Amino acid sequence: MLRPLAVLLIAVNFLTQPVSAQYHTDKKLQTQLKALVDSFHGTAGIYVLDLKTGREAAVNADTLFPTASIVKIPILVGIFDKIAQGVYTWHQPLVYHDSLSRKGSGLMQFFKDSTPTDLQTITNLMITHSDNSAAVWCEKLAGGGATINAWLENHGFQDTRVNARTPGREKNREVYGWGQTTPREMARLVTMIRDQQVVNPAASQTMYRIMTHVFWDEYALSQIPPYVQTASKQGMLDDSRSEVVLVNAPHGDYVFYVATKNNVDKRWVTDNEAWQLARKVSALLWNYFEPHSSWKPIGRIE
Repeated sequence: MLRPLAVLLIAVNFLTQPVSAQYHTDKKLQTQLKALVDSFHGTAGIYVLDLKTGREAAVNADTLFPTASIVKIPILVGIFDKIAQGVYTWHQPLVYHDSLSRKGSGLMQFFKDSTPTDLQTITNLMITHSDNSAAVWCEKLAGGGATINAWLENHGFQDTRVNARTPGREKNREVYGWGQTTPREMARLVTMIRDQQVVNPAASQTMYRIMTHVFWDEYALSQIPPYVQTASKQGMLDDSRSEVVLVNAPHGDYVFYVATKNNVDKRWVTDNEAWQLARKVSALLWNYFEPHSSWKPIGRIE
């Protein structure tokens, strides 16, 4: 029987060892993905892991990229960590005030001042509609960026961090904005949620359910059959568009992260080059992992 100290050392080693050491490279897939990255006008990175076989493909997977709204996943973890500590309940009553309003995506900015709500509502809005007002509120309730970053560091994430409203990370915010991550690390965090390893099993299951109800489905999700469940989050800035997706595919789950920065194409139109890249990667992966699927995307409604 292992002594408690030995068990602790094994756990620490698992959290801190390079994740790639656990997996084997799928060279064929990696070559196909590299061709997509090499033709992109900007900087792109991709990480893919077949969760059934443990085979991975990585192109610039350890490069730092802005998270934009994908930082809301670590914030989500921070909220559930507080619930587990007994600081809040999932249905904690709250009151919205105009001082919390933020422009950009989301519905909460249109709430009237002093509107009653609860923690479940604002947390769901933060992820499903990428609500900025709800996210800033949730970040504050989670204890701020420093508290969230401490959780990330304690669980072996070396590069994923919240930068905004976080003392000591002002220079990082100038470069990466609200948050920063690598394709490999964020894919790992989403996989941990899927595997019920974040906070506790009940929290992980609830987080995963929330991430399966995402509103923004015109990018990578558009290349996956609508009847196949996905858990995802998208992040969008003028010169950086990224997306993390975990697909509950018929023949085995897989997770991928497509990240871009320094994008030449900054247009907010459906055929933006970064969004095209996300669709190409997603389509390639669906057909690679489900080669006998007859499903094809019909196209977008205009």
